[in-house]
Amino acid sequence: MRRDFKLPQEDREFLDARGFKWETIITGNEQWLILHDFPIPDGYNVEKATAAVLIVAGYPDSPLDMIYFEPHLARRDNRSIPNLSPRMIDGRNFQQWSRHRTGENQWRSGDDCISTHLSLATHYLKSELTRN
Repeated sequence: MRRDFKLPQEDREFLDARGFKWETIITGNEQWLILHDFPIPDGYNVEKATAAVLIVAGYPDSPLDMIYFEPHLARRDNRSIPNLSPRMIDGRNFQQWSRHRTGENQWRSGDDCISTHLSLATHYLKSELTRN
């Protein structure tokens, strides 16, 4: 697994404690956290996917946003999923989930981190399945 840059210790400990297979890569001028075998809730076309998180300059004070999956996710009931777009990351075709924090759920510097971002991403995935 590549470790092109170092995440904060809290993030590394969380990822390792959860048993994630993860790597950090730099592609172009972007830093990415890549999570292999990320669990996908029942109701999608796959049980696990590779997930990517763009680690922005200034993180952990600057907010993380969105999540990306490979392979592309689809609902098993064939309902469409809004606000998706393709995104090449390290030569691979990921699916960008354009989901953002709201005014009521703003990034809290010192509290939010990879753990809370991945929890929010899982929430997005589960919420999508309840949308009609």
